[in-house]
Amino acid sequence: MGTKEWAALLTLCLGSGAVAAPGYDWVLTGARVMDPASGFDGVANVALAGDRIAAISEAPLTGAEATGAQQIDARGLVLAPGFIDTHYHGTLPIHYRLALRNGVTSIMDLEFGTLGDEVGAWYEERTGSSLINFGTASSHELARAAVLDGVRARDTSEAAKARRAPRWSRAVATDAEQAAILQMLEAGLEAGAIGVGSTLGYMPGVTGKGLYDIQALAGRYGRQVSVHLRRTPGTDVDEINGAQEILANAVALKVPAMINHFNNPGWRQVHTLLRALQAQGHNVWGEIYPYAAGSTTINAVFFERANWVERLGRRYEDIFDPTAQRFLDEESFLTLRERDPTHVVIAYKMPEADVVQWLGLPGTTLASDGLPALQPFPLDMPLEDLPNAHPRAAGTYAKALRLAREEGLPLMPILRQTSTESAEHLAALGLSAMAERGRVQVGAIADLVLFDPDTVTDHSTYAEGSRPATGFAYVFVAGEPVLKADRVDVTATPGRALRFPPSSP
Repeated sequence: MGTKEWAALLTLCLGSGAVAAPGYDWVLTGARVMDPASGFDGVANVALAGDRIAAISEAPLTGAEATGAQQIDARGLVLAPGFIDTHYHGTLPIHYRLALRNGVTSIMDLEFGTLGDEVGAWYEERTGSSLINFGTASSHELARAAVLDGVRARDTSEAAKARRAPRWSRAVATDAEQAAILQMLEAGLEAGAIGVGSTLGYMPGVTGKGLYDIQALAGRYGRQVSVHLRRTPGTDVDEINGAQEILANAVALKVPAMINHFNNPGWRQVHTLLRALQAQGHNVWGEIYPYAAGSTTINAVFFERANWVERLGRRYEDIFDPTAQRFLDEESFLTLRERDPTHVVIAYKMPEADVVQWLGLPGTTLASDGLPALQPFPLDMPLEDLPNAHPRAAGTYAKALRLAREEGLPLMPILRQTSTESAEHLAALGLSAMAERGRVQVGAIADLVLFDPDTVTDHSTYAEGSRPATGFAYVFVAGEPVLKADRVDVTATPGRALRFPPSSP
């Protein structure tokens, strides 16, 4: 392709080439710019001004606007949209620092979320003081705990006390209790929550009508319900049934819906169903994480023998205690569950060979389901000293990039999974902050990652789950370099709230 043709394509894909600005703050020279939103993949020079991408050009950016700009030699590095993790359970500053080491610029907990009447305060306490962009859902589980057990827990940092309560999981709500649960969820939506998060698979007491009513409520606000499916983890036979429930409701109500971590048995059929509905114009989507094992609290209902062993055919010897660094058996499992019912364990559930097949899967997103240790550790402590946890909290995105390199996978579909796909689905809800993210285009918010595709890698393992990723040269949040050469500037506070304006439907 000749220079004139290349320039024309660049203009078509990335806009007019510059935004009027008094001067650039940063100029990144010679980067391989990869923009999944347009499909553009080429070497270019990129300028940032304030919180925006100000120019993208094949020609050197040496005009008056570049005078005084800080220069980055980005030759050999990939410049991509900052990663968007819609399923990250760490809500404390140390967790945001761990995510930044993995190239993440926006974190949301759309599965578990925040107690509805605490959503406003949750956002306010982070505004102006966060390393990273942040968002939350209105929590179905915590609403049930508040109404059915009288136990108030704010978000995942306090979830253990709610999960020890007796009724939130199994009780079938009376009409009055269900009305109170819906009222609590609506309080969160009115405060700007991105949607409703439902850990349905942990709550067999939720009826089919109960879920339908919640999806109808969220739909009145134009928002989604993000669901850990009923009967997940399941089998090739019944995993699809949980997906059919939420998707049938979404189609009947004409509302958006999201399926959490469907990388379980039966995932191919769930994906087929999602893609068919997407082709019909429905705003439905699903996420995966690139690990063969999951992680949760040991008192999860699906670990009961009748389900885990007799229905699913699994073994307690496939459950790993990351704290004690040992696999369990049935006796030690039951003893630990009795002593510490919210102890976090890792459960092996999928063939390792399936992981590569999930990378770049069309119409899906990459989300970590990260569950780091939830204690409020000092922000500047060595990340390696965090208690052990599932490695996905520290390694999801770097692992995907490493596997792309090792398996010879095309990078663009994976980068689409890491950012653009989530941004587009959320923007379709009317979340304006996402319409300006997930892309490397002139005028977009400068949430960006600059990484070395030859060296970027994860280091977290099941034995050492908190070891941070490496290979990220820069991570910009709203145009501010929060990470440089794998080091986070813990004094930076550019993170912005990802929320809807507080309102009524």
